[in-house]
Amino acid sequence: MKDLLRSLYRFLSSYGLSCVLFLLLFLLTLMGTLEQIHMGIFDVQKKYFESVFLIHELFGVLPIPLPGAYLVMSLLAVNLLLGGLVRAPKGPAHWGVLLGHLGIVVLLLGAGIQYRYSESGNLTLYEGEQSSEFESYYEWELAIADASGEGPFTEYIIPGRQFMHAGDAGARTFRSPALPFELCVEGAFRNSRPQPVKPGDTPAGRVVDGFTLVSLAPDKQAERNAAGVYVTLRPVPGETTEAILWGLSSIPLTVEINGKPWVIDLRKERFPMPFAVALDKFTHEMHPGTQMPRKFESDVRKIENGIEQSVTISMNAPLRHRGYTLYQASWGPPDAQPGEPLFSVFAVVNNPADQFPLYACIVISLGLCVHFARRLVLYLREQSEGAAS
Repeated sequence: MKDLLRSLYRFLSSYGLSCVLFLLLFLLTLMGTLEQIHMGIFDVQKKYFESVFLIHELFGVLPIPLPGAYLVMSLLAVNLLLGGLVRAPKGPAHWGVLLGHLGIVVLLLGAGIQYRYSESGNLTLYEGEQSSEFESYYEWELAIADASGEGPFTEYIIPGRQFMHAGDAGARTFRSPALPFELCVEGAFRNSRPQPVKPGDTPAGRVVDGFTLVSLAPDKQAERNAAGVYVTLRPVPGETTEAILWGLSSIPLTVEINGKPWVIDLRKERFPMPFAVALDKFTHEMHPGTQMPRKFESDVRKIENGIEQSVTISMNAPLRHRGYTLYQASWGPPDAQPGEPLFSVFAVVNNPADQFPLYACIVISLGLCVHFARRLVLYLREQSEGAAS
C-alpha cells in the first residue's frame, strides 16, 4: 500500500505530468477556439472548459475522447502543489521559484472559486425604476407564486438545471407541502417558439389549447435562446391542467386551484443583491455623423438599509459594492425618438475571487524579484571577486 501511494505521489508531482497537462490545455484551447465556427461561446465553454470529459469530433467525423479543461486544471493544481511546493527544494536559492509557484496556485484557486460560486447576469432599468435583483444571461427557472394577495408574498423557485435536461420526451415531477398541487414538466426545449396548430395539421409535439412548441436549433448567441416547456398541474383534489410556458412570453400562466389563483412563470434565473439600484438619468452621446457611441453613462442611486448614495456608472467606471460589480453594458431602445423613455443595461458580476488575480500577480512578482535579485547579487559578487584577483 505504501509503495502504491509513493508511486501515485511521484506521478502526480512529476515534471512529465505537468508537460502533458500543459499540452492538453493547449489542445483544448485550440479546439475550443476552432469550434466557435460552429458553436457559440457559451456552448464551447461548457463543452471544452467546464467539463470533466468530452468527445471531440475530428473533422466532424472521427470521435476522440478527451479530458475537459476542468479535470486538467484540477490535476495541474495538484501537480503544482506537490511538485512545485511540497517536493521542491526549500533552500534560500529556491525561495523565488517557490513564490512563483505559490502565485500560480493562488490563480488556479481563484479560477476554481469563480467557477463554483460566481454569479453573472444583467440588470435592465428604465429611468425612474429600481431593482434589487438581476437575471442570468443563459439559465432559466420556474417561479410559482400565490396571486391571491393573502399573506406575505412568497415565490417558489425550481431551477432550470432540474428540468431543462428533460428534453422533448422526458418528464420531471415537483412537489412541495406548501403547494396544493404537483407540477410535472413533460418536455423542455432550450430554444423554441409556440406555434398555432391549424385544422388538419399533425404536429410532432403535444398540442395544448391549439398550440404546440416547435424546437429550434440553439442560437450561437446563447442569451437569445427562448426556452419552452410543457407543464401539467395536478391538484389534490381537482382537475388536471395542461399548459405551455414560453420564456419570451410577457404574460405568465395564471390558474385557479381550489379557489385560489396561482401564477407560474418560465423566466431567466434571478439573483438577489443586498442593495437596490435606482436609475435616475441615462445620458448617451454619439460620435458626430455616426451611430457609434462616444459616451453613455447612468446616474443611479444605491439604496441600502434606507441609506441612498448617488453614483455615476459609465463604460470605464463600474459600481463596486459588497462583492458586486455593475458595469455599464448597453442601452436602448436603439431607435428611440427624442423624449422617448430610455433603458440602461448593466452587466452584474458577483465573484468572490475577483481579487485573486491581483493577489497572484503580487506573489508572482515578488517571487521574480527575489529570484532575480539573488542572481544579481551573485553576479556582482563574482565580478567583484574576479576584479580583486
